[in-house]
Amino acid sequence: MTTLTMTAPRPVSLRVGPKRAASHSLSLAGRAIVKIRKNPESLIDVTLQPIIFLVMFVYLFGGAIQGGSDAYLQVLLPGLMVQNTAFASLGIGMALNTDITKGVFDRFRSMPIARSAPLVGAVLGDIVRYIVTLTVLLVTATIMGFRVQTNLVSLLIAVGLMLMFGLCLCWVSVWVGMLVKSPNAVPGTLIGILFPLTFGSNVFVDPATLPSWLQGWVQINPVSHLTSAARGLLLGGDWAAHAGWAFLWAVGIAAVFCPLALRAYKRRVG
Repeated sequence: MTTLTMTAPRPVSLRVGPKRAASHSLSLAGRAIVKIRKNPESLIDVTLQPIIFLVMFVYLFGGAIQGGSDAYLQVLLPGLMVQNTAFASLGIGMALNTDITKGVFDRFRSMPIARSAPLVGAVLGDIVRYIVTLTVLLVTATIMGFRVQTNLVSLLIAVGLMLMFGLCLCWVSVWVGMLVKSPNAVPGTLIGILFPLTFGSNVFVDPATLPSWLQGWVQINPVSHLTSAARGLLLGGDWAAHAGWAFLWAVGIAAVFCPLALRAYKRRVG
């Protein structure tokens, strides 16, 4: 009598050049986009949450903070666009952790693709979530009375900066998703990182009203720089210096957490 044993797929050892690695990553980015198309409920957090935040803060706190909801809407929207771009990065860590626990990455290991392609592809595919949340915010704010005070080019630059920042920041989510054992642990861990970044910034209030020790953090916070750049681009004013600092922060975040995420991925899947 014989017994059958199941063995995990053997990893394929493959060295590929940058061109083929990019092709593999784009193919897997397409997979991530198809998953979103077939499961539109996964976009609830980047569609419903932005509307709730916008309506709640404008009408509950607009009068107390800015003297009126209309005036506060103009100041708040650029910051909320930045904040919700950051929050949209939560999803990728959960999705990757879920794929690992379900054995999807065991199949990737047996395929002749670049080892980094599953992670890079997931990051590139996540851009859909950022575009959706920014579009929802802009449409809702326009209905509520927000108007861009500059021009279309400035708006596109602001959106481009936010997309770039979101793609770099999501490597933090990928890293956390590779470290924790359960998908349910990803949001709680990332909230501890994202809340100090978004609420400890100039998104909601004038930093001059904050304690001196907190003002120091606000002044160097990348979310504050990106928010100031977005306000300048959408409402008029200086924005180039803040955009430069936000860009440097984004590159620095990616430079640190991309290698950490890839190393944690290799340790996790073998």
